[in-house]
Amino acid sequence: MNPAQWPGGLAYIVVFIAAIIEGEVVFVTASILVGRGELHPLGVLIAGALGGSAGDQFYYYVLRGRLRRWLDRFPRIARHQRAVVARVKRHSTLMVLACRFLPGLRVAIPAACAYGGVPPLKFSGLNMLSGFAWAATIMSVVAWGGPAAMAWFGLKGWWAIAVPGVMILLFFRWLGKASAALEDDPSA
Repeated sequence: MNPAQWPGGLAYIVVFIAAIIEGEVVFVTASILVGRGELHPLGVLIAGALGGSAGDQFYYYVLRGRLRRWLDRFPRIARHQRAVVARVKRHSTLMVLACRFLPGLRVAIPAACAYGGVPPLKFSGLNMLSGFAWAATIMSVVAWGGPAAMAWFGLKGWWAIAVPGVMILLFFRWLGKASAALEDDPSA
C-alpha cells in the first residue's frame, strides 16, 4: 500500500516516528514520494525534522544528570571528567549542529553533551536547527536536485528520484560506519 494514500496525516506521523527511531531510510522514501508529487513537501520536512530532533533530544534529556553520576563510579573516567567536560563545552555548538548528519554518533553526541553540561536550551535549539537543515538537505537532493541531475544522464521518472535516494542512504550508511569506527578508535 502506498503511504501517500494512507488516511489523514498517517504518512507524516510514520515519518515522524521513523525519524525518532532511525532517520534516513523512511525519510528518503518519503522524499521520493515528495518528488513524485504524492506527499506534501512541508509535511514531510516538518515531520522528519521534528522526529529526528526528538530522537536526539530523548537521549540528551534521559542522560542529563544521570550519566555523570553513573560514569563517576569509574575512577579512570572520573579522573578525566574535567578534561572531557571542557572539551565538550568548547566544541558543543559544532557537535550539536553536526549530530543530525553523523548517524554513527547520534547517541554519543547527545550523551556527551548531557555529560558535559551543555545547557538544555542551547542543545534543544541548535538540535532543532540541525534537524531542519538535515531534512531540507535530504529532501532537496532526493526530491528535486537529484532528478534534475539524473535527467542529464538520461534517467527519467521513478529512477531519477530513486537513484539519488539510494545514493544518500549508502552515503549515510558509510558515514555511520566511519563515525562508529572513529568512536571506537579516536586516534584513527
